[in-house]
Amino acid sequence: MNRGLTVAEALGNARRVGVDRLDAQLLLARVLAQPRSWLIAHDDAIVDGAQLARWRAWLTRRAAGEPLAYLLGEKEFHGLTLEVGPAVLVPRPDTEVLVEWALELLAGPLPAAVPDVVDLGTGSGAIALAVKHGHAAARLTATDASAAALEIARRNGARLGLAVEWQHGSWWEPLAGRRFDLALSNPPYIAGADPHLAALRHEPTLALTPGGNGLAALAAIIAGAPAHLAPGGWLLVEHGYDQAAAVRGLYADAGFVDVTTRHDLGGQPRCTGGRGVL
Repeated sequence: MNRGLTVAEALGNARRVGVDRLDAQLLLARVLAQPRSWLIAHDDAIVDGAQLARWRAWLTRRAAGEPLAYLLGEKEFHGLTLEVGPAVLVPRPDTEVLVEWALELLAGPLPAAVPDVVDLGTGSGAIALAVKHGHAAARLTATDASAAALEIARRNGARLGLAVEWQHGSWWEPLAGRRFDLALSNPPYIAGADPHLAALRHEPTLALTPGGNGLAALAAIIAGAPAHLAPGGWLLVEHGYDQAAAVRGLYADAGFVDVTTRHDLGGQPRCTGGRGVL
């Protein structure tokens, strides 16, 4: 029979297979049902039996590149803890730039007392739920073409007590005849041949890339927006660091004004927004 490992030995094993210390601590803390700080004070505690088997399985998966959030089943985004899994992208901190911009508009320029906001391609519901949490008066709708993703988003909304109308369908498709004061989207935008896709192989491909030059989903959302925005309504989208000029061109072609690009936490152009005509 294999003997157990001490906490210190288990963390040492993680380092040897290339799992960084913080990730290893978070995983081991979850296995042992203890806070991470407990590991530091109990590095001689024994991990054995089912806990050791779970630890070794998780370590193998993390070393192979599976996102930490999928193993833990959750990810923090804009102050909210969200359920995540392989059906949805792991929310990224850079997407909070989109949320902050939306909340600025809802606090100022948008005239509606009860603004209608839509999140296109919601995934885990991260953007919609963060906006609803930050501006309770807003009426949120969110769409996704993946039924599995929408189920995760629904569970997140129910657990957080945040009301969002969830609609199954691609982009504007389930919203015929409806108009919104503000539309938001973090669509797939990675080019089909981008070598970075290999490192993201555990996340849903359709949520990462539309193929080609990566602009197809952005083009569909922007072109469809005028028919679904209230007069003077805004559309904000996330895009690749090298796509800002092309995206601004799509906005111009669709008749938007006040088109602006904002940068992410690393200083890269990441989100572009514009206002529809009054």
